[in-house]
Amino acid sequence: MMLMAIDHASVVFNGGRLSADSAVLYDGTALPLGQMLTRWITHLCAPTFVFLAGTALALSTESRRARGESARAIDRHLLIRGTFIVLLDVLWMSTLASRTLILQVLYAIGIGIVAMVPLRRLDAKVLVGLGIGWFLVGEVVTRAFWSVTDPEPGFLVAGLVGIYSTDNIHILYPALPWLAIMMMGWGFGVYMRSRDTPPIRELALAGAGSLAVFAVVRSLNGYGNMGLFRLDGSLAQWLHVSKYPPGLSFASLELGVMALCLAAFFVGARYVAVRDRGPLLVFGQTALFFYLLHFPMLAAASLGIFGRMGAASLAAAYTAALAVLVVLYPVCLGYRRLKRAYPTSVLQYI
Repeated sequence: MMLMAIDHASVVFNGGRLSADSAVLYDGTALPLGQMLTRWITHLCAPTFVFLAGTALALSTESRRARGESARAIDRHLLIRGTFIVLLDVLWMSTLASRTLILQVLYAIGIGIVAMVPLRRLDAKVLVGLGIGWFLVGEVVTRAFWSVTDPEPGFLVAGLVGIYSTDNIHILYPALPWLAIMMMGWGFGVYMRSRDTPPIRELALAGAGSLAVFAVVRSLNGYGNMGLFRLDGSLAQWLHVSKYPPGLSFASLELGVMALCLAAFFVGARYVAVRDRGPLLVFGQTALFFYLLHFPMLAAASLGIFGRMGAASLAAAYTAALAVLVVLYPVCLGYRRLKRAYPTSVLQYI
């Protein structure tokens, strides 16, 4: 969430921001390393957000089952929660952005949660296998309906596999590849439940293996890159992978980095006490609440200072990100306290 603040501060403050993370959007122009690295570090946000949403879903669903909730009650909760999150994208984030329908990460997460109503009946290993399988063969499916030369396959198809853009509708997060990431996260949550200690070794091995896949796919510069190929051997070109829609190179790079980060956090927790009021924990435990507030605050600040979006520098974006984190920290801390006091209220959905 803290990295996400950098990306969204860059959206509204940084006039030189890079966002051509798709073969449809990239025209071959130079990728300034500072701008590229800023964009790249924030690529970690959405895959981690979706993966850990699946993990949290598996853990919370098991907790509900252990408390005696029926399968029907759990299904109803997931259906309401997923639908509510999709509506937040439609009614809140889209309205704030440009008064057009923009389906982004909340759409992907909400659809994923709804899809988990039937999918949770499958064995966790099957779900992980299906998730991995999508990124191995998903480009074949995607390119059957979507291509760089014909990037608008239609609204319904784009909502599943591709990206879509008109004057009134923009679909940036197709449901199936992001559902694949959520299913892998669910499998990880199930695995976490079966252990008494953090799976540090497994995370490290999975992370290293995933990065090895990225190295091979990006080196071959063909299948798995969703049409966004390297133009040369520079670091910027190596890291310039397709997020819209996500390809194998994107997923293997970001999920590999995520797994290594998780392993490092678990190791760190052995030696450093995890503070309940630490900002990483506070923002992580109020992720959706923070997400819904930080972007409009950043946009209002940019409009108030400059009168428009994208009128400042990369340094200004970093400054704005730090400022919104400082301002929202006590707000999120208070919200977490409120949510803990009323765990079964409507606050459970945010």
